[in-house]
This record gives sequence, C-alpha cells and structure tokens, in this order.
Amino acid sequence: MAGPKRRTKGRISGENVVIEVAWLYYQEGMNQKEIADRLEISRATVVNYLQEARERGLVRISLASDAFTTHRAAVELVNKFGLTAAYVLPDEGADVNETFTRVVEGAAAWLPELLEPGDRVGVAWGKTVYDMAEAIEKTRIDDLAVLQLVGSMATPYGFTAEACSTRLGQRLGAEIYNLHAPAVLSSAKLAEELREEPIIHRQLERLETCNKFLFSAGTVETDSHIVGSGLASLEDLAWHLDHGARAVICGRFVDADGNAVHGPIDDRMIGISIEHLVGLEMGILVTPGIDKIEASLAAIRGGYVTHFATCLSVAEALLAED
Repeated sequence: MAGPKRRTKGRISGENVVIEVAWLYYQEGMNQKEIADRLEISRATVVNYLQEARERGLVRISLASDAFTTHRAAVELVNKFGLTAAYVLPDEGADVNETFTRVVEGAAAWLPELLEPGDRVGVAWGKTVYDMAEAIEKTRIDDLAVLQLVGSMATPYGFTAEACSTRLGQRLGAEIYNLHAPAVLSSAKLAEELREEPIIHRQLERLETCNKFLFSAGTVETDSHIVGSGLASLEDLAWHLDHGARAVICGRFVDADGNAVHGPIDDRMIGISIEHLVGLEMGILVTPGIDKIEASLAAIRGGYVTHFATCLSVAEALLAED
C-alpha cells in the first residue's frame, strides 16, 4: 500500500521523488549530498528514499556471479573436490543469521544462471531451500519443471516439501509437480500399496526424470529438521547414528562418505530413492553455516554435488579437511 505523499521544496512530490532519487543515485552516480542539494531536501530524507526504493523493488542490486565463482576459496573447492563450480560469499564479521541470509540470497541470484529450458529440477525441503526460493527474483525459464522429491509431512515449520517446490516453481515460472502422498506411512506394507496406486506410481516415475537437484544437507542432531518434522523419531535417529549415519539428504540418511544408510523408515517412505540423486547432470548444494560442514562433506564425497554455494568460513573449514 502506498504511503502518504511527501513534498519536497523543489518541483517534484509524491512517489515521483523516490524514483528521482533512485535514478540520480544509481544511474547518474550522484552522491547523497548532491542529490539533497539538487532536490532541496535533507540528506537523511535521501537515505530514506533510497531505502524505500529498495524495499518497493524499484531498485535491484546484484553483483556479477564471476566475483564469487572465481574467488580463491571457490577455485580451491572446485580443485580439491572435483566440483564444476562453487560460489563463495564473504562472512567476516557476520553473525549466524546474517551469514545464512547472505548465502541464501547469493544462491538465489546464482540459481537462474544454472538452469536451462527443458530442465527437470528436483527439490529437497527445508528452511534453506524455502528461503532461497523466496529470495529468487521472479523470472521465467521456458519448459522448466520443478519436482517435489519427498512426500508431505505434518510439521510446525512453514517450509514443508510441497511449500518449497511450489514456491520455487512460482518464482521461476515453471511447471510444478508435487508429490501427493505422505512422506512416511505407519507401515511398510501400506507404503508399498500406496506406491502401486496408479497416480502415485506415475508421480514417483516422474521423479526419476529430474536432471538437476537442489538441496541443503541436513544434520543428524536431535534438534535437526528430520526429527522436528516427524520424518524420524528420536529412536529412528539413534538407530541410524549407531549404523554410521552422519547426514541427511532429501530425507534419507547417509554415512560420512555419502553412502545410504538404509534403516527401518526407508520402507515406509514415499519419495525418490537416494541412489537416483547420485551423478545427476547437476547437484546444487547450499550450505549457509558451519553447523552443516560434516553433512556437506558427506554429500560431496557421495557424488551428489557438482555446484556448491556457501560462505567463506565453511569453504575454509572444508579446505582444511584431509
């Protein structure tokens, strides 16, 4: 909703002054004092107008992706782990929340460059993926499809699997294929029967057509999303930890080398199998914080990752690994 109209001492008023200030600052390169003098307003007012222009989407500020993919740490990650590309955001002096936001927004700016007409993008779930979808500038890529890779879940979080795929598809102007089934059922028999239902069977077959995979590797801590979302109980988590699980990828447990740790919940799950996510044309991993270093390393070792977006602290920690 538009706010109350402001008047300047000069010739323009209302929302036009916001556009005028934004143009003079970003297009003509005038500084704030020069703009204030020209429009006969205070410098503080210029600052407020510039902020309003950004908040209203009148101005979009972006940095060339080359600045982040050719960063020293990015190049070293590519060389050390055999990746195709890495995108490293600075985080010196930033707290956990600011670092998270930087990585999510950086990955959101990078993602459209990685997609092409005809791609079938499989999407995991979680706060990182959802916030990234929210941050993507709305665009359209012809003949693009976004696929939900794991079923629905009863969760207190807003970033359910279907919310992630739907939001990403909307921002990219893509066809959206959600998986209309629970992520985990009460018994393996019931899950097997549901997989054979014609509608669900066709949806599961479609998942295997994805050529690109967007995800953030999850941890195996007791407060991790896989427990909070109800996909795994604490007993399930303890069983998988005892059998070597060190990370979660798209709802599936993997060990430190990225190998699947098949356990008691796998037969009850509805979603793509972990084996289908290895060696795709593109695996895009987004790691916004140092709490996911072990999980990210497992994903990289397991062959799920070709493109990696993260912050400098995570990059340096991974580069220090033997």
